[in-house]
Amino acid sequence: MALVAGTKLGSYEVLSQIGAGGMGEVYQAHDTKLGRDVAIKVLPEAFARDAERLSRFQREAKMLAALNHPNIATIYGLEQSGGTSYLVMELVSGETLAERIKREGAVPIEEALAIAKQIAEALEAAHEKGIIHRDLKPANVKVTPEGKVKVLDFGLAKAFEGDTSTEDMGNSPTLSMAATMQGVILGTAAYMSPEQAKGKSVDKRTDIWAFGCVLYELLTGKPAFHGEDVTEILASVVKSEPDWTALPGNISPSICVLLQRCLRKDRRQRTPDVAMIRIEIEDAIAAPATAEPTAVAIGTSALGRRTVLVGAGCLLVGSIVAAIAVWNLKPTPSKPVTRTVITLPADQRLAIGENPAVAISPDGKLLAYVAVQGSVQQLYLRAMDSLEARAIPGTGGAINPFFSPDGQSLGFSAEGKLKKVSVNGGGATTLGDAAALRGASWGSQGAIVFTPSFGAPAQEMPEAGGTPHPLILIDKGEYPLWPELLPDGKAVVFASGASPSSNRIAVRVTGTGEQRILVPVPGSTQPRYAASGHLLYVQGSTLMAAPFDARRQVLTGEAVPVVENVPVSTNTAAAQYSISAMGTLVYVFGGSQANQSRLVWVSRDGKEQPLAAPPHVYGAPRISPDGRKVAVAIADQGGQVWVYELAQDTMTRFTFEGSTNNNPEWTPDGSRIAFTSDKDGPRSVFWQKADGSGGLEKLTSSEYLRAPISWSADGQLLSFIEVNPTTGNDIWVLDMKDRKAVPFLRTPFNEVGWFSPDGRWMAYNSNESGRYEVYVQPYPGPGGKWQISTDGGMDARWSANGRELTYRNGDKMMAVDITTQPEFSAGKPKVLFAGPYIPPSPNFSYYDVSADGQRFLMLKPTEQAQAATQIVVVQNWFEELKQKVPTGKK
Repeated sequence: MALVAGTKLGSYEVLSQIGAGGMGEVYQAHDTKLGRDVAIKVLPEAFARDAERLSRFQREAKMLAALNHPNIATIYGLEQSGGTSYLVMELVSGETLAERIKREGAVPIEEALAIAKQIAEALEAAHEKGIIHRDLKPANVKVTPEGKVKVLDFGLAKAFEGDTSTEDMGNSPTLSMAATMQGVILGTAAYMSPEQAKGKSVDKRTDIWAFGCVLYELLTGKPAFHGEDVTEILASVVKSEPDWTALPGNISPSICVLLQRCLRKDRRQRTPDVAMIRIEIEDAIAAPATAEPTAVAIGTSALGRRTVLVGAGCLLVGSIVAAIAVWNLKPTPSKPVTRTVITLPADQRLAIGENPAVAISPDGKLLAYVAVQGSVQQLYLRAMDSLEARAIPGTGGAINPFFSPDGQSLGFSAEGKLKKVSVNGGGATTLGDAAALRGASWGSQGAIVFTPSFGAPAQEMPEAGGTPHPLILIDKGEYPLWPELLPDGKAVVFASGASPSSNRIAVRVTGTGEQRILVPVPGSTQPRYAASGHLLYVQGSTLMAAPFDARRQVLTGEAVPVVENVPVSTNTAAAQYSISAMGTLVYVFGGSQANQSRLVWVSRDGKEQPLAAPPHVYGAPRISPDGRKVAVAIADQGGQVWVYELAQDTMTRFTFEGSTNNNPEWTPDGSRIAFTSDKDGPRSVFWQKADGSGGLEKLTSSEYLRAPISWSADGQLLSFIEVNPTTGNDIWVLDMKDRKAVPFLRTPFNEVGWFSPDGRWMAYNSNESGRYEVYVQPYPGPGGKWQISTDGGMDARWSANGRELTYRNGDKMMAVDITTQPEFSAGKPKVLFAGPYIPPSPNFSYYDVSADGQRFLMLKPTEQAQAATQIVVVQNWFEELKQKVPTGKK
């Protein structure tokens, strides 16, 4: 029943009805407390009576209320009065785009692009918080009398739908709840993506499809997909192409290409991120009307099965405009800037977690990348004039590819070793040790400079292999990462800091040992020298460029942002980009979201149950002894440890000091949490009460990084790792009685160890065999050791009764039966489940096990993180770079 004017809902007085749709009736009301007018959406009675569904809606509404952007209509909250549940929202004046287009038809190009830019900004802000609109259409976009765009009903389609594993088109709230409103049904179906129409799961690329539909309709005055009924419309969405000839004759070719990329049926071929769309629109708006069109290459898939073509009309228009501009204005540039997106095959994804995954050869002719296919991570090589990439044999487990100066060899790290392989084939050659490579550069003088692991000095080694010698030492707890030799080999630029958030860009002159800071801004990482006369580095997730005199090793001008949303690991500060000497830039697009994950329970047979916690860059989840809470590090929340209450779905900040806090470990009685923190310099082990009271207490001190790993069952012993530049990761044990720490396992290899429940055994992973395996030794010893894993493994966990060990092997969770009486023995490893969860790491933990051993708390990458399948290639990028960041050179 419709509400009449004067009806009171809590502190709100209804003034008039202003709309009705599949998700409820909408009224203008006056907030008598705050003295403002608001919009109230009254939820359907059947919906509001469903307690479980309403509870889910409340959780979604709470997250949606956190959206704060000038182009998004704000949701103030969900309230109840009597038996009525209603959303309180910002009241937006003006008309919707649907009303505008119905009244006037096509919108002038300049105005359409200005509107589209604001819609893109709204989508970008929401996607950064992991929120998808799911029902973007002209009827859900208003333009105020002042010209401000407001996107309405953000995320409400998901809130009404609730927690489902798939998107059943038939259960669309707009379709199912407005079955008698044919216009509403048609209005929604016309903007559904092909995956929505087929009832498949959706991600932010569904919004990108809908955005393309909206922009097309703004420019043409008619929907991109149409029909007489829902069936015809959805068939058109799945099978037909828009009428490209309907686009205005003077439309920019770049906008034609943008539309085509938004409206690709295969979402893997669709533009992956709305920020790319925004940038393209901004460039089109900024370009003078008579300027020469930017050269744009249309991307093809890595398999090259087909060439993606823009519609004939759009291409024809672009060709005519380009021809006139070239003929009348100026000659064609000798080096046009072209952008291409290379998409990996369907069964591959880029390994962009903690290490760089892409590299371009110095001459720009070869692209190397690290991808995961099934459970195998290896190097792939693609010639830039080819449509296919090939796997490089013998590179299993590879990370951090880098080319030789002549482009004929490829360096990388695998199985704890620094290696090289010819690009023309043949076996890989081992050069030396690199337990967890953190950057390498192959100089023109026949030397390779590399940082073998975090916490180690940067070293120099002949390109043929041999004994390395330290080149850049650890300075006051600051570690050298991602070294880059300058062209003459006389200096090295690198990132230096105690943690990723404190990294700055420094330079060291190899002959004199002089070392100084070039970029003092914290959070700067992965410097690269560009032959255009620039120093490149990433700050946050933005690629920066500054004029740079390589001979004098000094910056000669201010840094300027040049590329946004480059993924950077919050654990290692690895950035996903590479530059050739000839001016080709390659990078992965995604920003901080490319590393985000969700907390999910996984049963022993692989069944998932997601937690309600929002996506973040999580690390080291640890379940409390009573099973009611989870302590977890969140890198994108200031590098702090948080505690998640499972029953209440609430996240509470636990640490407040330092910029990098990680590796939380509950004491066996649950009263305290130990963790590593850089509060006092190099990361050391601290603890504090689990309720946050009492302040921090430092447990260990060292010039080297230390991180807690596990407690003995009585809480008297704490195992931790010490990252030693000489011996790698060593296992130490702290006795809480006298606070004395002694090494348990100190070798030239990397080890991390976990106490058994009875405290008599230590399970640990080590790369002593050339790859990581899980072993067990008696504690405190002496005694032999037993290898538990048989085909690689790390990150072990004991069951509560000590009769089972679980560990990770690639994407597989493994389990081994253990017997300790009358003597130690281990069974055959078996696979419990496999899935696309954050992969194991020698230094970081990404899962935990419930006390009963029946559930595993895993970190599952978000849709965007899993969609790391596209590499952006910008050829002749130096032409653009010189315009954006002049060097003063002719």
